[in-house]
Amino acid sequence: MTIKGSPSYLRTLISASLVLASTALSSGAMAEDKAAILLPGSVNDQSWNALGYSILLSLKSHGFTTAYTENVADADEAEALRGYATQGFKVVMGHSGRFVSAMQQVAPDFPKTQFIAVSGNEGAAPNVMSVDYNNAQFGCQIGLLAARMSKTHKVAGVYGLEGVPNITAQAGGFRICAEKAGAKVTIIYVKDMEDAAASKEAALSLIAAGADVLTGKLNAAISGIVAAAKEKNVYATGRGFDQTKAAPDSVLTNILEDWPAMFGKTADDVKGGKLFGNFLQYGYDTAPVTGASLAYAEGKPFNPVVPAAVVKELDDQAAKFKAGTLKIDPTREDARSGG
Repeated sequence: MTIKGSPSYLRTLISASLVLASTALSSGAMAEDKAAILLPGSVNDQSWNALGYSILLSLKSHGFTTAYTENVADADEAEALRGYATQGFKVVMGHSGRFVSAMQQVAPDFPKTQFIAVSGNEGAAPNVMSVDYNNAQFGCQIGLLAARMSKTHKVAGVYGLEGVPNITAQAGGFRICAEKAGAKVTIIYVKDMEDAAASKEAALSLIAAGADVLTGKLNAAISGIVAAAKEKNVYATGRGFDQTKAAPDSVLTNILEDWPAMFGKTADDVKGGKLFGNFLQYGYDTAPVTGASLAYAEGKPFNPVVPAAVVKELDDQAAKFKAGTLKIDPTREDARSGG
């Protein structure tokens, strides 16, 4: 697997996964169970499908032997899932919520197999589940940060895949909490999660309209938002340390996703005999595994330009999420395109 040139959020996950796998093998760990993942694209895309491959690699340190299938078409999902389950794979994953319907079709025939949709939003008892981090919580945190750091009181987001539940959660959370903090919010959707040129063009249009803090949930296209922010001397948030390195004065923080921790916990539970038929979200309220974190650089949650009072407000907000005293449930209207 080529790591050089990958986005930093992805490169970090792959590197960590390889280290975990190597540690397990060198310590003599025996792989007693099998895990597989179905990918809609190629593991070499240095983006979404490579992320799925890194999740699979991370399970080696939990005692799983692994397998994967690339470029799985919609029509072939059920057959591919059934193939792995027939071979005795204990965990069979599909890398997006689109696999859930096929899992619901196949799962009744394999009651001892755990089927998991990566970044899905639904499950089916007793053995079809989805796993994701709480996009609403972290979108809300970014919304509060953006509102507090804006001088124009106008903030904006560039997203892809309008209507997909995790996008709705993060974009909607961003709008809800930024507006609550007094900022005007505008959201634009682009067609391609990988198209940095398109995301930069969208970001520049938002900056021209007065937005001075931008965010987004994109794959490789996240770099376009950061490039626009750097060019126009405004703030942005990213998805990995590459964004910080590219624009250290512009990036305020990144949402760093911890898929190995999320799936490692779930895989350990499955090995212990548990099966899940639900949507499992990791967030501040599931600590110590929170699914994601805000990080500007190693050991630094935020750019030093963020005032201590704002950091405290964000910490207090996270504590409310952890305690369950703050809950948000974004709708498609909250995540709507436009202002």
